[in-house]
Amino acid sequence: MAAPMIRACLPPREVTRPKAPPPPPNACDTHAHVFGPATRFPYAEDRSYTPPDAPLENYLGMLDRIGFARGVLVQGSAHGRDNSAMLDALAQRPDRLRGVAVADADVAPALLREWNRLGVRGLRFNHFFRDGQLHYRGGVPLSVARTLAPEIAELGWHLQLWIDVKDLPETIPALKSLGLPVVIDHMGRTDARAGTGTEGFQSLLRAVGDGWCWAKLSGAHRLSRAAPDYPDARPFHEALVGANPERLVWGGDWPHPRVEGEMPDAGHLFELFQRWTPDQAAQHKILVANPAKLYGFPN
Repeated sequence: MAAPMIRACLPPREVTRPKAPPPPPNACDTHAHVFGPATRFPYAEDRSYTPPDAPLENYLGMLDRIGFARGVLVQGSAHGRDNSAMLDALAQRPDRLRGVAVADADVAPALLREWNRLGVRGLRFNHFFRDGQLHYRGGVPLSVARTLAPEIAELGWHLQLWIDVKDLPETIPALKSLGLPVVIDHMGRTDARAGTGTEGFQSLLRAVGDGWCWAKLSGAHRLSRAAPDYPDARPFHEALVGANPERLVWGGDWPHPRVEGEMPDAGHLFELFQRWTPDQAAQHKILVANPAKLYGFPN
């Protein structure tokens, strides 16, 4: 059998400084990745995509450009189970950064405690299917969460889930049974053309509204192909804000790996957040208070 093709990703666009008012002090971008440099942190051989090197200094430059004090680095599947690039970044900037790692079922509890010391605050699991198969190689399946749930709970961490909301209704019982805070990536990563009335997205709204589940107001460029303003993604954002702004965080998804369509501009994505979230109190919760609570930043 031929080896699966490894797609090369485009580099991120140069970030424009947002024209809107600056974010509040201690604003946090809760979804980004560092990749490489590959000479120091090689990419996994069994990966779905090859990103351009996106090292820590580039990410911090992006944060500075859009005016954010804090960031959360999420382990990207291009590095597989090797969290080294992300952990190295956390060790360099413990004042600014927190992390979400991946781990197999046999990970040593002592290693998880060391990650906690470095700033890891959650584990990410992959339940994102296309054509009956997990769409990204290198991720950890949700089934592993059952084994790791006691350790996650003891550390006060959360479970981050990469899922298409079409599969959420049947997954909710398993998630609730774990007794952990759950964070859903990218507004549920649905297709914006399906609209907000689907059973899957409505189940996400109820979960967020009930308070046991969080959602990331990120990935408009993954729901929609209508760059650069993604108007058909806006109803999803607004519905989540209307459901419960106490359980939402925002992320730019830099450096936007494996984007299908036009590469977004992180500065413009933040402008869209401000435009789509006009209430200043809600903005402060989503950008500052909520991520401080979820990721353990000082108030």
